[in-house]
Amino acid sequence: MDRIVLSTVVYRTPEETFPYLSAFERYPHYAEHLESVTARGDGGPGTEYDLRLAWWKLHYTAYSRVTAIEEPTSLRWELRKNLDAEGEWRIEPEPEAAPEDEETASRIYFSASYDPHSANEDAISLPRFVSLDWAIRKLRPRLLAEAERVVRRLVADVEGTPRDVELVVHESP
Repeated sequence: MDRIVLSTVVYRTPEETFPYLSAFERYPHYAEHLESVTARGDGGPGTEYDLRLAWWKLHYTAYSRVTAIEEPTSLRWELRKNLDAEGEWRIEPEPEAAPEDEETASRIYFSASYDPHSANEDAISLPRFVSLDWAIRKLRPRLLAEAERVVRRLVADVEGTPRDVELVVHESP
């Protein structure tokens, strides 16, 4: 299993931040390679999302499901088919991280665990003569960069303006 865990500080409370993390339909604004999100459900546990991804000549729909919510501190998810993966958004109050001109702060954690070799090759539109192993080697480093991009853009959305965001990478593939 590969694992990505990163975190950063957002200058808002967990209660102010959580609605942005749980609004999966906004994620195409955060992720470069996410084309669309289709939801089935009310956003709570059991809600399913089809995430249409595209990179290079590859197109793939990830089928995810929210598995647990502990509002405003945690949202867990898993992929339902074609790839073994699960993850969590977690928010912890961290008021001591707020600069003088901000009232409070929280730390956002993004984690994802996945087995790239569990991918269903038939579910991915690989070009002719391109192997799944080649695609995995090319995608691995891009996954961390995409996670970092999502967190940076999410912080800008939560705070209402972009700023330099210090990311802490706790684990990477």
